[in-house]
Amino acid sequence: MTAVLTRRSEHHLVDPAPNDEEFAYLLRAAATAPDHGRLRPWRWVLVRDEGRVALGRCFADECAGPESRRGQMEAKAQRAPLLATLVFSPVPNDTGRGSPIPEWEQLAATSAMAGSLILLLHARGFGSVWRTGRFTESERIRRVLGLHWEERLLGWLYIGTPERLTPSKRRATEDVTDRISVFAP
Repeated sequence: MTAVLTRRSEHHLVDPAPNDEEFAYLLRAAATAPDHGRLRPWRWVLVRDEGRVALGRCFADECAGPESRRGQMEAKAQRAPLLATLVFSPVPNDTGRGSPIPEWEQLAATSAMAGSLILLLHARGFGSVWRTGRFTESERIRRVLGLHWEERLLGWLYIGTPERLTPSKRRATEDVTDRISVFAP
């Protein structure tokens, strides 16, 4: 409950970020999120150091306009020490593993895993912010990151240590009973 109520999107992230081993450790736990058929229809591409520079160049190359705008786009990849790229890799329905699992359900499983990972990162003291936008549709960025034709780039989880000095306050919960109905035949 504490992780859920204190997590915030962190926009100012600095070193350290989880190293590859710690990311894998947290991902093993996040991968226990609901996933019908345990298909794991996702993969992560971790972008650090020189990879962020190369990705930033791709962002700039995708941007039309003045040089200052290109520089802003290039700088986006430097906003966190780790850009964890989430790739949706749907498993075709002809897997022979029992009843077919529709793509929408595989996308829901991917989202559940990502949400769990965000909470695990927060519980470990790391901050993150989810970034999407038009770059997720870029063919050039897809090629640079090694996506296959059937995969979809869902965005980047920018990860690092929150730069702010004060801890997050607990969010106040809101009344959501108007979003609940009870079936009574």
